Amino acid sequence: MGEILGLGITHYPGLTVQNSLVGRFNATLKDPGLPDHLRDPKNWHPTMREQWGDDEGLGHSESHRQAMIERFRIARQELDAFQPDFVLIFGDDQYENFKEDIVPPFAILAYDQVEAQPWLHNSRGKNWWNEPDDQKFLINGHRKAGKYLATSLLTDGFEVAYAYKPLHAKGLGHAFLNSILYLDFDRKGFPYPVVPFSVNSYGRWLIGAHGAPMMPSEAAAIFADEDELAPPPPQPWRCFQIGASIARAAAASPWKVAIIASSSWSHSFLTAKNSLLFPDVESDKRYYEALCAGDWDTWRNTTIEEAESRGHHELLNWFCLAGAMAELDRKPTEAVFMESWISNSNKTFAVFRP
Repeated sequence: MGEILGLGITHYPGLTVQNSLVGRFNATLKDPGLPDHLRDPKNWHPTMREQWGDDEGLGHSESHRQAMIERFRIARQELDAFQPDFVLIFGDDQYENFKEDIVPPFAILAYDQVEAQPWLHNSRGKNWWNEPDDQKFLINGHRKAGKYLATSLLTDGFEVAYAYKPLHAKGLGHAFLNSILYLDFDRKGFPYPVVPFSVNSYGRWLIGAHGAPMMPSEAAAIFADEDELAPPPPQPWRCFQIGASIARAAAASPWKVAIIASSSWSHSFLTAKNSLLFPDVESDKRYYEALCAGDWDTWRNTTIEEAESRGHHELLNWFCLAGAMAELDRKPTEAVFMESWISNSNKTFAVFRP
């Protein structure tokens, strides 16, 4: 019987570069599509004003970055102590591997090995590690495990797609690649084979926005006509079910498996009710409390309309993890919630030890 370690992390792109984490917030404040009353800090939540401070968020940016780095080091310690035979990562594709020709709700990427060069066309700024622009990373996959999981899911009634090589992405999409880079933050090597599990978290917004974050004025222009929206992503409850099926398959396998969900929680640029300025902190806290308590009904009974209204598009990755941990009757061994009103998203880290 297989052993299972559960981890929850983020693939937050800001952590890859040396720039401030509040650049997008600053740019949104200047966007002509933002309602005027939101430009004045007097109209903000007190925590939002505190994080902005008198240095336009620079202090919060640094403390938030260091808190994430420390949690990635802890997650890596958990992986090293567990020594998995492979790592399954639930992550979202943002118009990287899947585009107009095919957009599967779920896809297992059963690759043997891929090569990635994350800094080759990087436009965000100097990478955090000062690595050369042509730095290459070889990432080992586990085709046998990927095929096993695809077979198990199909047998269990889940029409999941699978692939043996990338389609459009050169290597891996950033949800998976950043996760690996961060789990090797101190660059001691990442020895564990990876099976990426792609979730179409962006759904209606994927094609129109090409997976890119939007400013208020851009969103208004792109999505003025709802007929232009793409079909929706999978339902959160279906993600929950597929996570449970993955847990059953992993438990019945001969392998030690680390199951990882990778995403920040609500995103400001997806939270329309907050004018794309700040995330839905209240909803994030409610789901975090449910996660810690093992209140799986809160997770299991969520609809996609509710998730989208909260900016919880990428949280679909965590719905998969929640389903897996519910199936194993497991609550977090430890978890932290990092509240951030001005860095685009709140972040959660969780460990579910065997």
